[in-house]
Amino acid sequence: MIGHTFIKTITAGITAVVMGGAVHAADFDGPSSGPAAAADKTIVVLAADLKNGGILGVTNGVEEAAKVAGWSVRVLDGAGSVQGRTAAFGQAIALQPDGIIINGFDAVEQQAALDQAVTSNIPLVSWHSGPKIGCDAPGGIFANVSTDAMTVSEEAAKWAVEDAGGEPGVVIFTDSTYQIAIDKADRIKETIEKMGGTVLEYVDTPIADTSTRMGPLTTSLLQKYGAKWTHALAINDIYFDFMGPALAAAGIKGDGSPKAVAAGDGSESAFQRIKTAQFQSITVAEPLNLQGWQLVDELNRAISGEACSGYITAPAVVTMEGAKAMGGSPIFDPDNGYREAYTAIWGK
Repeated sequence: MIGHTFIKTITAGITAVVMGGAVHAADFDGPSSGPAAAADKTIVVLAADLKNGGILGVTNGVEEAAKVAGWSVRVLDGAGSVQGRTAAFGQAIALQPDGIIINGFDAVEQQAALDQAVTSNIPLVSWHSGPKIGCDAPGGIFANVSTDAMTVSEEAAKWAVEDAGGEPGVVIFTDSTYQIAIDKADRIKETIEKMGGTVLEYVDTPIADTSTRMGPLTTSLLQKYGAKWTHALAINDIYFDFMGPALAAAGIKGDGSPKAVAAGDGSESAFQRIKTAQFQSITVAEPLNLQGWQLVDELNRAISGEACSGYITAPAVVTMEGAKAMGGSPIFDPDNGYREAYTAIWGK
């Protein structure tokens, strides 16, 4: 393999190398066959909150893929609240689309709407809708697209332990609104403690309120733990969108401690922080655009009456070297031929 290993992909020993701004990995390891794209379909994307970089990245991938498939897409933004998502789901069902994509929230939160969609024979696929990944997710969901969230959590925790020389002092940020967020945070805590690190505090604070909460929380935690706090681990990059100013105000440099480590998703703002050493050290990134294409493919399988693919994408640990080598790319987007593979499957 030529060059340095800038991005480590967590699957079957595959290592990706970034060259010229693209992530060159092994050939696409997803499906090689499936139904041709159904004609003239209209689908709805129910986004939990488009301010979240992961959700936005997946939505962009869905729109790109749907254009190739010849489908129309309507995006409805839940704007970060349960009430907003409830209203968006009701609007989606009223539109009677050919399919619905649940993007970035626990499906059980909207159980009544799920039941209504199933009764109305509207196929459902999802991204990060709960802890069960792959086919036949709870709530009548045909496929829940995600990386292995537990692997993501373990890799983030391992990096923090190794970076701290085996003795990190960690604060974990999660959001109990989402079961998957609780599961990820629990796995981070378990891994840190198993490897000999210390979890100073386990902070439950809503993702939707990070813009107002993270500044005061960061200041309070610095006052409480001081130099004992070496690493901040969060279940999503968005927590670190609003931590930097409080750290800077406390006189901490961009590459100082506590170092920010995200167990998902690989947002544009996260890569910028990592690349410039401004209050984030790594992210365990998901191939968001690829997952958008997979969602369209899974929905096409549901519409066509065929089985889901069962494909699970691999995450990647992205450090400063990896973020720099990605050039101007706003997302981790493996150059493995997935666009060509799905286009061929759909007969386009």
